[in-house]
Amino acid sequence: MGLIYKQRGMTLLEVMVALFIFAMTGGAIMKAASEHLNGVGQIEEITIATWVANNQLNEIQLERPWPLKNNLKGQAEMAERTWYWKQVVKDTGDSDFKAVEVSVSLDADFNDTITTVITYFAKPAENG
Repeated sequence: MGLIYKQRGMTLLEVMVALFIFAMTGGAIMKAASEHLNGVGQIEEITIATWVANNQLNEIQLERPWPLKNNLKGQAEMAERTWYWKQVVKDTGDSDFKAVEVSVSLDADFNDTITTVITYFAKPAENG
């Protein structure tokens, strides 16, 4: 009569395979979480930069200057950061209708523009 041995645990190879699978899964989860957080940061920057650009365009709408000033630059504080904007006025083919492009960056030299918003303005009607 032969002896029967019952296995009571995992072999070293099984443990190493399980650890390898766990490490690969953990690495994939960490990569996905990191990419998600990076994407959230980019979305936040684009959203706030768009607000800065829209604020500048709203100021133009309220002031209603004509002719529109070209190549203006400025800065705005929002969300505890300094945002730099520049305004470019473009012709549309109609002298009473202009396109205004406002670009926003976190860099004063605009080496990395985050967003650009374009809108159109018509020459204000004269009161008289």
